[in-house]
Amino acid sequence: MVSDGLDTRPTASTFEVDRLMKLAWSGQIRVPHFQRGFRWGQEDVRRLFDSIVKGYPVGNLLFWVRSAPAGEVKLGALHFPVEQMSRALWVVDGQQRIVSLANALHPQGQTDTRFALSYDLERRQFVQTSPEGNPLIIPLPTLFDLKGILSWFAKNPELVEYVEHANEINQSLRQFQVPAYQVSDTNVSVLQDIFSRVNSYGKRLSRAEIFSGLTATDEDTQVSESSSLTIGLIAEKVEFERNFGRIDDDTILYCILARRGRNIARNPRPEFDENNRATEFPGESREDAYLAGAKAIDLAVEFLQGEAGVPHFSFLPYRNLLVVLARFFAHFPQIDRRDRQLLRRWFWRAAMVGPYIFKGSATGAMRTLAGKITPGDLGRSLTALLAAVQTEVRQPPAVTRLKTNEGAGRIILCSWWSLKPKLWNAELTEFNEITTERLADCLIDRSTASFALETVLPNRFLPVARRPWAANRILLAPQDDQESGTLDDLLRREPGVSYETWLDALTSHNLNPRIRDLYNERNFGAFVESRQRLVDRNLKDFLNRLCEWDFEDTPSLDRLILEDEEEEGRDDALF
Repeated sequence: MVSDGLDTRPTASTFEVDRLMKLAWSGQIRVPHFQRGFRWGQEDVRRLFDSIVKGYPVGNLLFWVRSAPAGEVKLGALHFPVEQMSRALWVVDGQQRIVSLANALHPQGQTDTRFALSYDLERRQFVQTSPEGNPLIIPLPTLFDLKGILSWFAKNPELVEYVEHANEINQSLRQFQVPAYQVSDTNVSVLQDIFSRVNSYGKRLSRAEIFSGLTATDEDTQVSESSSLTIGLIAEKVEFERNFGRIDDDTILYCILARRGRNIARNPRPEFDENNRATEFPGESREDAYLAGAKAIDLAVEFLQGEAGVPHFSFLPYRNLLVVLARFFAHFPQIDRRDRQLLRRWFWRAAMVGPYIFKGSATGAMRTLAGKITPGDLGRSLTALLAAVQTEVRQPPAVTRLKTNEGAGRIILCSWWSLKPKLWNAELTEFNEITTERLADCLIDRSTASFALETVLPNRFLPVARRPWAANRILLAPQDDQESGTLDDLLRREPGVSYETWLDALTSHNLNPRIRDLYNERNFGAFVESRQRLVDRNLKDFLNRLCEWDFEDTPSLDRLILEDEEEEGRDDALF
């Protein structure tokens, strides 16, 4: 429902940083549960303080004035208990700035590297706090406190010439005025409307963050942790339970929207309004939608890892394919072996085709493919999906360039994973397959799979044109404490290891004894050319095996029999 506006106009005022910090540290400033997490890095925080001492505008704050329960306030690195308050300031816009100020100016905040800032009196600039103990570099909590400044210079009397400047910076910080609006309105739809229109200072909100704000409820603004699912919690659940890595929030959102309707690019504002008819689940609550969406995503990830050969989110050729799979499994959670084969066939054909034949964008591909899934009609849905990616173009990606942030590079990585790559385990004196757990540990907090790869030959041994070749990379998923499992361990046949076992380990990395010999002989040109041929051959075999281009796309025999029986029943009913 669209809001008619505010009953009471916002109050415009200014807060000196000194007062703002007292409010934050006392718990009178609260961050609603639906707000995004802290996104700034240390450089963002440093620039904020630099702007303040230079007198630059840093943007307006927007508070929602309402009561707040007792609990624990979390502001960045600061955690402290608070009492119930009848009038608190809930942050609608300005969280990044408030959290940055509250932490960088508080002693406890200095334990977090994002907020560990000091002021260099000699160079007259904000710098990273250093443990070296240079008396010319004052930590911000000390510089912000008048008593702290007096104590600092009492301990360092040789710095008396800097006292006046330190006092100037102190006053600039404490007395800097930040404009703020205060909204006193109990209608949550008004807050949601405001939230959707406001751009935060610094990094813009993602689509998922705006959606979370738009669909927030009164309970979501409480300080205590809600037991309800959120987009972030769904991502964490998949990451923890499936070792699939962190799915980005926007993709999780698209999965939730795709389950509820074919048009995944629709306006999210009325998504859970009672009168919303743009969804296939009218009247469904946000909590139920999130629970069902989480289940669909889990089934999709299980399919990707178990049958499609995609072990990790960073190996997924295109994110839009996960969205379509989530919609599919939301409506067809249980399918037989034949239908899974057809779905796997569709997945890899769609990966080969890429998203950009669908109205020129990944969003267009999601919308088109999601629209092919008809609730209640599994056969029709599979047939439509396969027809949508039918093409005579069957050219595999070129292995002359391996970029892990591109769909083509991720397809190559999946072909390597299909070989079940093995590493030497010195402790067990045997070769073991790289597990999804090891891969996930290696790629934790990484946006691409590049960290799971190692370069085989340094650039000086190869011409420029061959340096990006796939043959010059190898999938080892290295660990921080790794003592074995290196390329040298793989190439060296240990005593007691059978030739067949060693050959199997080499083959799992697109290697063979002859290529190993070329490497040991330092014939690097022949080495990389020979291995490139193996990489290319394996990729083509992998795609032909999974795409099954020339196979008949007939549905499950059981479903054909069932449909025939239903048809016979209808014929009998005519007589």
